[in-house]
Amino acid sequence: MRTGDQIVQDLPWKWGVQGRIFVIGGLGYMFDAWDVALNGFLTPLLGTEFGLSTGQKGLVATANLVGMAVGAIAWGTIADRMGRKKAFSITLAIFAIFSVLGALSPSWEVFLVLRFLAGIGLGGCIPVDYAIVSEFSPRKQRGRVLAAMDGWWPIGATLAGVTATFLVPVTGNWRWMLALMVLPALLLFWVRRGVPESPLYLARTGREAEARVVIDDLVARTGAAPEPYAIPAPPAAGPRVRGITVALDQLRRVWAFNPVITGVAWSLFVSVMVVYYAALSWMPSILRAQGMGEVAAFASTTVMNAVGILGVLTSVLLVEVVGRKWIIGVAGPLAALSLVVFSLVIGSPPAAITLIAVFGFFALVVIPVMYAYVSELYPTELRASGFGWASSMSRAVTGFVPLIFGTVLWPLLGLPLTFILMTVIVLGAVAYMAVAAPETRGRELDRIVEPVDPAAVEPVRS
Repeated sequence: MRTGDQIVQDLPWKWGVQGRIFVIGGLGYMFDAWDVALNGFLTPLLGTEFGLSTGQKGLVATANLVGMAVGAIAWGTIADRMGRKKAFSITLAIFAIFSVLGALSPSWEVFLVLRFLAGIGLGGCIPVDYAIVSEFSPRKQRGRVLAAMDGWWPIGATLAGVTATFLVPVTGNWRWMLALMVLPALLLFWVRRGVPESPLYLARTGREAEARVVIDDLVARTGAAPEPYAIPAPPAAGPRVRGITVALDQLRRVWAFNPVITGVAWSLFVSVMVVYYAALSWMPSILRAQGMGEVAAFASTTVMNAVGILGVLTSVLLVEVVGRKWIIGVAGPLAALSLVVFSLVIGSPPAAITLIAVFGFFALVVIPVMYAYVSELYPTELRASGFGWASSMSRAVTGFVPLIFGTVLWPLLGLPLTFILMTVIVLGAVAYMAVAAPETRGRELDRIVEPVDPAAVEPVRS
């Protein structure tokens, strides 16, 4: 007799069932992209209004990204300990509230605090959204579905660029850029409340009756033939953990599960996202330093984000054909290398803009597949927090990259050497993945990586 999670992972794909969850989860991811991309457009405008130095402008993106790092830890832990559904709806509400307040900031210092708090809400979207979408997706389509999730990123980043490009000449005011994305975020918060809890999570935490209700509903709505299935009893819960020790205990369990896998996940996230966020946060300022006007610099950065849509489509087409590791191993270094070439031809605007587009393409080939890959490596009990800690480490490191990039790397090393250094780091990460981690294409969740410490995947009372 098959288990309930095997039933869910072998269901036929239906847009009205799993597709609905994909769209609702992806829209939250879109706001993550919109908000992060907005940092690059806000930085020069805030610098002008408040008379900021280069280091102070770097803190604009840093405050937001560090908040997201904290949020990824907090909400990933909540999703694994208390359920995906709770975290799924609340994260966007927190983001929207503090974004509204951020648009009303009377000073740069208040703005930084509010951007940090908005980041805490938004930082939970990626780990929670990927966990819940992966657990509802059939395994034959899971790679494409998770890669397609990143299609929402260039859409959100492009919306940020389009609104910034059009609002600057009309209002000249950065506040409207923040306020404009709040209303749809609040509407999505209400929609998310109707998404059911993950049946895999319910089964793994001993909530058999609730799991059967969700699984039976999925079977009926997808038109699959009903069959008897078992819900294995979860292992006995470990000792109760509360307070801040919950997150720290989850970190311990993530590393205890399989240190090599977690090392691969962290190295991929940090290296690839350092390159991406450095470009995203500073590209408008780099182009303005080359003599481009504000609107032209914003429009060029928007091209980078828009071309990323083609990158995501490419990843969706290839992820189930050539596998996760090959795509990450090829596209990651090519994305970083394109920035090296960009820095060498920056004196020629047509060539520079072409290389910006090339970077946008390869970056959005590798990132969707990397997200899918890391979410598949962890078992259900650790999926959101394993992804969340990897995401958090990348946010923590990349949170300081805008500051370090603008005050140390760019002024002292210059753009070519800075991007060469980043390329070397990416090459090291993908080499580590190539020899240390398995391919996940077509395999059942929870049966991909064997735990080094089986106790790490036992449920814990919160």
